[in-house]
Amino acid sequence: MPKPSKVQLFHTCIINEVYPEVGLAVVNVLERLDIAVEVPLNQTCCGQPAFNGGFHADARKVARLTVDILSATKGPIIIPSGSCGDMLTHQYHMLFADEPAYLEKSHALSERCHEFSMFLVDVLGIRDLGAHLRASGPGVAAPKSAYHPSCHLLRGLGAKSQPQTLLAQVKGLACAEVKDQEECCGFGGMFSVKNSAISGAMLENKMRNLEASGAETVISCDMGCLLHLAGGLHRKGSTLKVKHLAQVLDEGMSGR
Repeated sequence: MPKPSKVQLFHTCIINEVYPEVGLAVVNVLERLDIAVEVPLNQTCCGQPAFNGGFHADARKVARLTVDILSATKGPIIIPSGSCGDMLTHQYHMLFADEPAYLEKSHALSERCHEFSMFLVDVLGIRDLGAHLRASGPGVAAPKSAYHPSCHLLRGLGAKSQPQTLLAQVKGLACAEVKDQEECCGFGGMFSVKNSAISGAMLENKMRNLEASGAETVISCDMGCLLHLAGGLHRKGSTLKVKHLAQVLDEGMSGR
């Protein structure tokens, strides 16, 4: 696909309501690549929480709205979330299996949907954005970061290397090795609500491994995982910070 001059941003619930700075970072990165970003109005949830909870009638209502809003736009749709990206590209087909009109629309829509890191690497062919993080002082070693591969991005969309490919080229950033890196953090949306004890145990294990890595920052492509991790880290008084990949790239591209 040639580089588009314009894309649509599906901003996701968590980014819109809790972490709007992540949405702005996505826009900044894309605009530095001379790609205009439009944000379709009246977006809501993609329907994943209701879908995963078994409330498929409710999920279909918001999914129809999402399909209608995004189908009225043109160009690639960028989703800064493996979780919502997997819902739009894979699960809508199951949700609309008995609705031929929306099934056809959802298939057409899925062809236009791209998770943020996959769009940069797989579609645009970019591996090095020229990002450079400044050291906090003379002689100060580069900060270590740990990458957390969210389950939906890794297993749902099959993105095994795209985020790490981009991070590896960020000058001034050292990547830490994390034990059992691909294990779930325990969030899983409704999973953390329905199975809080198991979710909490998985979170504890993930935080222990992240802290043992010596990283100062945990980087991921899903704010659901990072919201879960940030809460746990805050409660235990950890200094470990969380950032979306787009925030790191934005900071590096602006020379901050």
